[in-house]
Amino acid sequence: MLMNSSENAATLMYGPNGFRVIKPGHFVNCAVSGVPISLEELRYWSVDLQEAYATADLATKRALEDQ
Repeated sequence: MLMNSSENAATLMYGPNGFRVIKPGHFVNCAVSGVPISLEELRYWSVDLQEAYATADLATKRALEDQ
């Protein structure tokens, strides 16, 4: 059975000014909460950890865990 790419998570490479799609899809999962984030709404990620975050608060929480 073929699946629509909207049903699959994308694989991204995160850079300092944007991201590059490695495997097509319409969302990624937040590394902290696990909630899906559409690529159109993705605003927060870590270049060093190569992770996406649903909100600025979750990105900050994750950054503080590494200190």
